[in-house]
Amino acid sequence: MLESIMAVAAELQPDRARLSVGPKDAALRRARTCYDHLAGRLGVGLADAMIAQGHVELTNDAGILTDPGIAFLRDIGVDVAPIMARRTSRSGRVLCRPCLDWSERRPHLAGALGAALCAHCFDQGWTRRLVGTRAVVVTPKGERAFRSSFGVALDDRGGEVRRG
Repeated sequence: MLESIMAVAAELQPDRARLSVGPKDAALRRARTCYDHLAGRLGVGLADAMIAQGHVELTNDAGILTDPGIAFLRDIGVDVAPIMARRTSRSGRVLCRPCLDWSERRPHLAGALGAALCAHCFDQGWTRRLVGTRAVVVTPKGERAFRSSFGVALDDRGGEVRRG
């Protein structure tokens, strides 16, 4: 929510006073948490990949986890039972929704799906937290997993996401 407010506020700035929005720290721009889900270039890259691969469909305010998406998550070892319970539930937390990324000004995945994916990345050792910050480090194991499972590679120089 805070990231969305900051992005909207930046759009309202006069052109002459346009400021850089979001974290200035390169590590935060590369990969961070936004509440309980991944954000920054990594979070946006994973969302883009899941959309391109047909695993998730996003509108401006909602998201759908597709059947191929459920199979994909199972294949990479994500516990889909809690996600499936949310898929059919009318109460509680939303299954999947876009969350406007503060630094990228594009959506990353929030909701139960975003939280489950983030937790899986930490549990598998693909990412680890930096103490005292929301920045997340992508481990060598994570670099390989994101490349092989999602087709996402983070450029070490600038943190740019490459698909391929």
